[in-house]
Amino acid sequence: MTISTDTSVPATLPAARSRTSGSGAGSDFARLSRRIAEAGLLERRPGYYTARLGLVIALLAAGWAAFFALGDTWWQLAVAAFMALLFGQIALIAHDVAHRQVFGSARRSELWGRLFGNLAIGMSYGWWMNKHTRHHANPNHEELDPDVSPDILVWSTEQARTSRGLARLIGGHQALLFFPLLTLEGFNLHVSSVRALRSPSMKKRLLEGLLLGLHLGAYVSALFLVLSPGKAVAFLAVHQCLFGVYLGCTFAPNHKGMPTFTGDDRPDFLRRQVLTSRNVRGGLLTDVMLGGLNYQIEHHLFPSMPTPHLRRAQVIVRQYCAEIGVPYHETGLIRSYREALTHMHRVGEPIRRQRKAS
Repeated sequence: MTISTDTSVPATLPAARSRTSGSGAGSDFARLSRRIAEAGLLERRPGYYTARLGLVIALLAAGWAAFFALGDTWWQLAVAAFMALLFGQIALIAHDVAHRQVFGSARRSELWGRLFGNLAIGMSYGWWMNKHTRHHANPNHEELDPDVSPDILVWSTEQARTSRGLARLIGGHQALLFFPLLTLEGFNLHVSSVRALRSPSMKKRLLEGLLLGLHLGAYVSALFLVLSPGKAVAFLAVHQCLFGVYLGCTFAPNHKGMPTFTGDDRPDFLRRQVLTSRNVRGGLLTDVMLGGLNYQIEHHLFPSMPTPHLRRAQVIVRQYCAEIGVPYHETGLIRSYREALTHMHRVGEPIRRQRKAS
């Protein structure tokens, strides 16, 4: 196993060597899990999720009602901005549903996940689940985590040295381009969702495709039936670009700039999750806007834990990590972006150096 030192927290790396391995009865994670269970933090919160899902559905209905009521006016761009934030919140709910935080039944989770993902915002539940499951199993592992594959951006100096195509073109200045690129993330989610329908491994492709088609058809039809072509294009651009930026800003603080792993060997489960994750400090507004993902360490350790329990779990997890000597990294929101961008600039150095030499 090798651990990348291209990170803003290199002093934490030696702790990646576990004193106890696995997640069996005597492991570090098992002992932590018992404390969490004894505190009742793995129990479901049906009341919370009923209220949250009901509020988001009501706001979605209100948003589209306002869209049709306003008609052909430039004030629709304000609706587009509102809908961008709402689509982000729906994506966060789909995330919770996929992790079985809301429903214990896999069937109900898949049903609601497809309704919120495919039908409501045009993002394939099946495609995202496949990708996100691999990420949770091996966060920040350069060969196993799809979120750090060098498709467009590079996440280590080794990836930079061997980069090709778009990653090589962008990599040298990726820190400057990161937030502008997020404006394309909403479009990327739709395109990737449609492309995934061609994969034989996709479960229930017909249902996934039908719901995606209903969303895209209704969305485009509504825009061009209610608005003039120019306003329709402007609405689409504002809505999808802001949606991408919001979603990207929600996920960017979680792992970017934290240690990455390569090779066949890995740390034990607890260290694999804690060392690669970053928590973001904040109050209620931070919790709402980031959908609880600001408690990324706790979420990765206990993916099915309901969102409202994460704040209480943080106290237990942070204390436990201090007891066993595992570094626990948390920072403010702005600092989290700074750390991520600093890391991205640092790992792009081989590309900049090679360009200067050529």
